[in-house]
Amino acid sequence: MALAAHTPAPAHLVAEVERGLDALETIPDAGARELATGLVQAVVELYGAGLERIVEEVAAHDRDGALAERLVADELVAHLLLMHGLHPVALEDRIAAALAEVRPYLESHGGDVELLGVEGSVLRVRLQGSCSGCPSSTMTLKLAIENAVHKHAPEIESVLAESPPEAPGLLQIELSPPAREPEGTWTMAGGLLELARGEPVLRRVSGEPIVFAAVGTSTYAYQDGCPACAGSLSGARLEGVALTCPGCGKRYDLIRAGRCLDAPQLHLEPVPLLVGPDGLVKVALRAAA
Repeated sequence: MALAAHTPAPAHLVAEVERGLDALETIPDAGARELATGLVQAVVELYGAGLERIVEEVAAHDRDGALAERLVADELVAHLLLMHGLHPVALEDRIAAALAEVRPYLESHGGDVELLGVEGSVLRVRLQGSCSGCPSSTMTLKLAIENAVHKHAPEIESVLAESPPEAPGLLQIELSPPAREPEGTWTMAGGLLELARGEPVLRRVSGEPIVFAAVGTSTYAYQDGCPACAGSLSGARLEGVALTCPGCGKRYDLIRAGRCLDAPQLHLEPVPLLVGPDGLVKVALRAAA
């Protein structure tokens, strides 16, 4: 079962709904805000009741379970079933299926993953294998796991990927005395005072174009280049956690390893970054390459 060609991606639809609900909270008139919220809730309950009847009919006539499997394989249908508590497959089984799906890719990179547990909407895993010592590889493997889990278990909001103690995977680290820098080749990028204005900064570090952006008190770095249109991110806009490509308009979640909000199979290439106690920023260019 596949979505129609004209149907927006499920992740885009969910994001649009979330933005609309956020907008409802900003309505200044309390009565209008309450009315709008009540109407949304009524529509959700109406469609939920109808969906529950559909699921009951499918369960009554789908003797071999083939139709149910086809339905839950559709990401949009899976989102709706989860929203109304009707998904027929247990969360633990869906997470196991996600890890099994991504494991061949991890093994091709000399790695593996161990399930540590689920705490609310957070999945905890441990990365294993020969590539876990490279910061860039750690983030690449974590992104692959996140994409697989997001497809099978979208109610999981974040994945905490631990590395073995002897091989910490670093994307962004705050150093405070007397902490020592991790071993590796780190290149000074400077103070990046422009980030205080809430704008992304494109800077060449030893000839390598790197995009820097700040979300809250955290600083992130990614290789320049949009994976969707191959254009530069120079002039990109930062709205919340989303960095928008000036060429094609694709949005990338900076705090979730640069995953594209409009096309989850795409992602920016993270660059390991250190922020020293003096506010100076360094990046690991060899790891990024």
